[in-house]
Amino acid sequence: MTGKGTGSDTANGTGIRLHAPAPGWALTADVVIVGSGVAGLTAALRCEAAGLRTVVVTKARLDDGSTRWAQGGVAAALGEGDTPEQHLDDTLVAGVGLCDEEAVRTLVTEGPGAVRRLIETGAHFDESSEGDLELTREGGHHRRRIAHAGGDATGAEISRALVEAVRARGLRTVENALVLDLLTDAEGRTAGVTLHVMGEGQHDGVGAVHAPAVVLATGGMGQVYSATTNPSVSTGDGVALALRAGAEVSDLEFVQFHPTVLFLGADAEGQQPLVSEAVRGEGAHLVDADGVRFMVGQHELAELAPRDIVAKGITRRMLEQDAEHMFLDARHFGAAMWEHRFPTILAACRAHGIDPVTEPVPVAPAAHYASGGVRTDSRGRTTVPGLYACGEVACTGVHGANRLASNSLLEGLVYAERIAADIAERHAEDGLHARVPAPVPHPETPAHPLLAPETRFAVQRIMTGGAGVLRSAASLQAAAEQLQRLHTDARDALDENGKTSEPGVDTWEATNLLCVARVLVAAALLREETRGCHWREDRADRDDEQWRRHIVVRLNPDRTLAVRTTDTADFPPTSRQPHAAPQSRPQEQ
Repeated sequence: MTGKGTGSDTANGTGIRLHAPAPGWALTADVVIVGSGVAGLTAALRCEAAGLRTVVVTKARLDDGSTRWAQGGVAAALGEGDTPEQHLDDTLVAGVGLCDEEAVRTLVTEGPGAVRRLIETGAHFDESSEGDLELTREGGHHRRRIAHAGGDATGAEISRALVEAVRARGLRTVENALVLDLLTDAEGRTAGVTLHVMGEGQHDGVGAVHAPAVVLATGGMGQVYSATTNPSVSTGDGVALALRAGAEVSDLEFVQFHPTVLFLGADAEGQQPLVSEAVRGEGAHLVDADGVRFMVGQHELAELAPRDIVAKGITRRMLEQDAEHMFLDARHFGAAMWEHRFPTILAACRAHGIDPVTEPVPVAPAAHYASGGVRTDSRGRTTVPGLYACGEVACTGVHGANRLASNSLLEGLVYAERIAADIAERHAEDGLHARVPAPVPHPETPAHPLLAPETRFAVQRIMTGGAGVLRSAASLQAAAEQLQRLHTDARDALDENGKTSEPGVDTWEATNLLCVARVLVAAALLREETRGCHWREDRADRDDEQWRRHIVVRLNPDRTLAVRTTDTADFPPTSRQPHAAPQSRPQEQ
């Protein structure tokens, strides 16, 4: 169900928390960073440098997040003749009218400096024989502006450099820890987080980190679909936590499906190998089984069109030919180029019995990146005081309806630095070190039913079938009804006999996935147009008059969804002061 929007007042949150034991141990800090990708570790290093007591919590090991899987690189105006203004133009075009222009301007103007600071931290990018950064080009970019490392191992190199810096600085870290819920004080201000540390961590069981500032950098939610490029830990935990805390999320309908993911069979599930857009940037061609380059004539950039256009082009061709995949042909690269420029992709393909040097690579779209997320302002502040978000979990307004290739790592860098600066400023002004808010006591009874672990696979099947690359009112309505049935069954079981699935990582993750899936489908059903990576078969045209605006969702205390739209493509402020009337058109579904 979807309830009416009630404005932007989230002072009292929702009162909803996951069913979990009360914390058995606690740490105290000035700021807790949840996540260890480029956004989280950059924020942590900057906070620590500002003298803040900083704790990093991460779901697996420090280097196991989504960042290490990034192949392409970091986009920034670093090359001769390139300018932030040109980068801005390409980003706005890719975002199809829904980018917040000031957010993008912040990204492209502060981006080059952020990349240089990353290099100073210890990241080594590929260089030309003259010692300059070796830049490549990807889809949607009109210039070579993608800095890469190890050929196609950029994320792994960035992760290595940041992890080494964090360890060298002696930051307090809690690994193998799933964050559960936000702690808040009686006035609704952030007071820390609860978390469950698995057996390999520093503390076993549920504990808490008490802090007046929490930074969500938990990555994406690709595991809401059956096939994704995301690692298994990407279960939407940050977005679900923010919703339960009363924060607003925005643009969750815009899920980017990467056009070229190695096709491992129609029944393949979980994380799939990515074939970087940089392969097309270096001249690979998309072809069908007959060798026809079907993207030529569909867009001026052909294979290098923005990702939504390429994903749609591949999907259309697959439907026309009743095929399960298309092919990426880069045989003309030769063995030397494959081995030097794309060693990671070459190894992955060969591991699955495909040799790109001698044969075309079978590819198909798969869920890749969430352009939407927890709504923030230009300093990463959410609608809950003291709660920040950056990286893929956040929606800053930068990506609009479709993220421009390689802008994600840059967004993580730029907005993490801005968050650290804001927290340090608040610390200096308010003396946060001396006053960690007292959290509201842990509830004695479970406030949110937990789903059985196998529900995860049911959610993935529902989402893949009804809210994938191709969507329609019928498919989305069917998905909404099936998800609601899962939600209602769990609620009714709790209401009737007080029983819920046993607390544990599997049940918490399944519950989070259902939460974000419901929001995604509600937004996708409401947006009756095709825009960016939201492709409605029954609404094939873009409708700027009605839909050049954002969809914002909150979770009501009764666990229904409050859905509203903004008045323009710009984000309204996240601050709750002064209390303003909602800029909305409340939706009842």
